[in-house]
Amino acid sequence: VAFASLFFILISITTFCLETHEAFNRVINKTETVAAGNGTAAPVAVVEVETEPFLTYVEGTCVVWFTFEFLMRVSFCPDKRDFVKSSLNIIDFVAILPFYLEVGLRGLSSKAAKDVLGFLRVVRFVRILRIFKLTRHFVGLRVLGHTLRASTNEFLLLVIFLALGVLIFATMIYYAERIGADPDDVTGSRHTYFKNIPIGFWWAVVTMTTLGYGDMYPMTWSGMLVGALCALAGVLTIAMPVPVIVNNFGMYYSLAMAKQKLPKKKNKHIPRPPQPGSPGYGPPAASPAAPNPAAGSPRAPRRAPGRDACPLAQEEVVEINRAGE
Repeated sequence: VAFASLFFILISITTFCLETHEAFNRVINKTETVAAGNGTAAPVAVVEVETEPFLTYVEGTCVVWFTFEFLMRVSFCPDKRDFVKSSLNIIDFVAILPFYLEVGLRGLSSKAAKDVLGFLRVVRFVRILRIFKLTRHFVGLRVLGHTLRASTNEFLLLVIFLALGVLIFATMIYYAERIGADPDDVTGSRHTYFKNIPIGFWWAVVTMTTLGYGDMYPMTWSGMLVGALCALAGVLTIAMPVPVIVNNFGMYYSLAMAKQKLPKKKNKHIPRPPQPGSPGYGPPAASPAAPNPAAGSPRAPRRAPGRDACPLAQEEVVEINRAGE
């Protein structure tokens, strides 16, 4: 089932990309009858773009599989509330629903139905969210998800630093480009790209992230000085929280790899501790006095310190208990 799901995910994403190619879209001229204001009907020529039918059939086949998989998981899920709260299940439902709505409204000719159909064609991009379903089959993607959740504070810190830098340097470049402007230029913006501060936001973001598209650049010596400071500040700003994110990724990746290398234990049942209300629940009975080691009795083997405190081993025990249920 996992291989089939992976196959249909890749096919669906490939179909989604091919639908935007010109070679798979046909221009169709249609004539529709539109009612005029005086009660008469007049023919109107309408031009529409239609995708090749075989791509629609391929997408329909993928949606049928995803629907079957979704219904099976809903049926056999022990806790429906947790199922609804899962982000991956929400993505599955959102990616499936537009296809059925589009098929149901395609045969209608009312204006409202056409408007809804046009909106559904625009929101087809939600189908690309199926790429997140690959996290069920690849450990690396799950590790990436854990890393992003664990690094929320670092990402927030990075956004705050960038926002402050963008605001400061966009303001500085606006006024720096006015130094030495033509006296006949009242606004002082003929010789520069920075007509106002909001336009400078884009330049500051591109410069601080070291992209440098080149669509906007300073024209005066003072503006070049501000641009150099902006680039240096961007490098330092991004370099501060990134090592923490990298360390989180390394930690989760090491744990995932160590868990995979643990020996798999099959058909082995580890007894659970007595639960409240069971006959064996309660404090353990007093054990007889331990024999004197001096009398020559064998000593009990000592456990290695910290052996039971390994989180990976505890997690393996939990998985074995689940498999034995």
